[in-house]
Amino acid sequence: MAHAQHTAPAKAFRGRRTIRAGIVTVAALSTAFGVAACNRGSDSETPSGGEAPVGVVLITKDSTNPFFVAMQKGAKADATKNNVKLTVASGKQEGDDQGQITAIEDAIARGDKGILITPMSTGVNAAIKKARDAGLYVIALDTPPDPANTVDITFATDNREAGKLDGQWAAATLDGKAATIALLDLFSDKIVSVDYNRDQGFLEGMGIPLNDPKKNGDEAKTGKYTGGKGGDYTIVCNEAGQGAEDGGRTAMEKCLAKNPNINLVYTINEPTAVGANAALKAAGKTATIVSVDGGCAGVASVKNGVIGATAQQYPLKMATEGMEAIAKVARGGEKPAPDAGLDFKNTGVALVTDKPAEGVDSITSAEGAKICWGN
Repeated sequence: MAHAQHTAPAKAFRGRRTIRAGIVTVAALSTAFGVAACNRGSDSETPSGGEAPVGVVLITKDSTNPFFVAMQKGAKADATKNNVKLTVASGKQEGDDQGQITAIEDAIARGDKGILITPMSTGVNAAIKKARDAGLYVIALDTPPDPANTVDITFATDNREAGKLDGQWAAATLDGKAATIALLDLFSDKIVSVDYNRDQGFLEGMGIPLNDPKKNGDEAKTGKYTGGKGGDYTIVCNEAGQGAEDGGRTAMEKCLAKNPNINLVYTINEPTAVGANAALKAAGKTATIVSVDGGCAGVASVKNGVIGATAQQYPLKMATEGMEAIAKVARGGEKPAPDAGLDFKNTGVALVTDKPAEGVDSITSAEGAKICWGN
């Protein structure tokens, strides 16, 4: 069961625009991170006495991205409280399917009761099925698998909504001007739901017609966008940056080589955005950059003008609520259910910008900094 500190009403932002359902308050997340800090030293502490601990593994895409670091800290903090024996594992980097597959197989061999995983791609689906067939309860975090029923349930940001907020803000900010767009995605050789949902959500928010909503790069390259006041658009590129700063820089360089007049850049995450900005700066160019994550570094990038707007998500909330759900299910309790109209549990999103746009819900970078994660 989720604790009150994770579901406090959004009235902490009274006086600002209405915030999307599921956002956690400043006080709540500050409390949660305080708990995490006090418990970060152990993966397997359990209270003395009482029922036997439940074995759970948290498998992230890597162990260096601040988003996944925050998720690991949240799970570690919740492990003791829920009498969970926690193992933390990850791939070596984005795209390391085999690293996640090995961690899943290890969990089965240990006799764990549940798995929390940010699935790398469809390449880990067979291993997840093997775990579920062995009786493990599997919750995806952050990245819903494709198809969604690969796992028992997903706790995640509504990534389509996150991208849509970016697109709505960008369209409104353009104020009718032509949009020359670079799309810096995650992969070009793997299909990942978080990748196409954010990209396609951005285009939807811009008011650019989609073709296959689960495929990046198949929309018309020129036409009219209808968001904001509407205007002409040109999509210059879909380049994969691997979710990393150096990849973002290389991807942006490729896009600028195709068209040096890019004025709007969508990025899969904030490290990619920082890399894209470095490429623009090196080329003597400027463009409006939008992104997704809402880590403390990303919020600082909004404050200093590198990123125009970013959709903030809440990894600590994903991990703690997922941990609590597995412990409950393992002890015979009720299984969590998706939110109405969705095939996952929505952990909330809010657009962070210091340049609010009419008709688009947002909070300031100062507000975002109070509930961000990472350093």
